Amino acid sequence: MEAPKSIPHQIGGLKNDALRFGLQGVKSDIVGAHPLESAFKSTKMTEEAVKRKVLATTYGSSFPVKQELERQILSRFQRPPGAIPSSMLGFEALTGDLDNFGFEDYLNDPRESETFRPVDMHHAVEVRLGLSKGPVAPSFI
Repeated sequence: MEAPKSIPHQIGGLKNDALRFGLQGVKSDIVGAHPLESAFKSTKMTEEAVKRKVLATTYGSSFPVKQELERQILSRFQRPPGAIPSSMLGFEALTGDLDNFGFEDYLNDPRESETFRPVDMHHAVEVRLGLSKGPVAPSFI
């Protein structure tokens, strides 16, 4: 029997690494989303399914498939982690989110908060390449 040639290891450590990711609460793991949030998500999914069905009836069955492929391609396109965040403008234009007016449009950008911790670029690249596990970085302290 031959011994393995490499030893599997995790560079990033465990997901609950308190020094890197901060303290985690037990309540956030147990309690799910707000009931209104889950109702909003299910309504949005139903609306998207109806929209796909209408497009398939109007333009043919290949049109929603083409749109789904474009959505998958544009959802993956991102800048590397760093000072300039990904705007995902093409994805927002395809999904129609450019027309939505969210809280960050009239309140403030969460990245400008005083409790915001910047992304560790090295760890973010390790997570993207699959060398490390866990979230890229916690957004707030």
